[in-house]
Amino acid sequence: MNTEVFQHINWLAVLVAGLAYFFLGALWYTILFGKKWRSYNSALMNQADAKKGATGIMILSFVLMFVCALGLSLIVTRLNLAGWRVGLKLGILTGVFFGATAISISYVYEKKPLGLHLINGLYTVAGNIIAAIIVACWK
Repeated sequence: MNTEVFQHINWLAVLVAGLAYFFLGALWYTILFGKKWRSYNSALMNQADAKKGATGIMILSFVLMFVCALGLSLIVTRLNLAGWRVGLKLGILTGVFFGATAISISYVYEKKPLGLHLINGLYTVAGNIIAAIIVACWK
C-alpha cells in the first residue's frame, strides 16, 4: 500500500479539526437545537435502553469526525490549498454535496421529518466548514 499521500498531513491540525467538529456537536445538539432534535427523536429517546452504550457512541462519533477531518486534510494537501476562505468554500462544498445529501438520501427512505434533515444536514455542513478552515489554515 502506498502511504505517500499521508506524508504531508498535519496530524495535529486533523486532531484539532476533529475535536472542533465534535464539540460543535455538543453545542448543536444541546444548546442550539437540542429541544427540537429530541422532539424529532422522542420515540428513540423514550426507550428503556436509550442511554446504553452512550460512551461508545461518542467515541465512534469522534473517530468518524476525525476521519472526515483527515479526508479534508488530504484534499487540502493534494490540491495545495490554503487560507480560511478556501477552507470555507471546501467545507461548504463537501458539507452540502456529500455530507448533507447523504444524510437526506437515507432520511427520504426512512421518511424522517424535514426538520430533522435540516438539523442534521446543517450540522454536517457547519462541521465540515469548521474542520476545513482549520486544516486549510494550519498547514
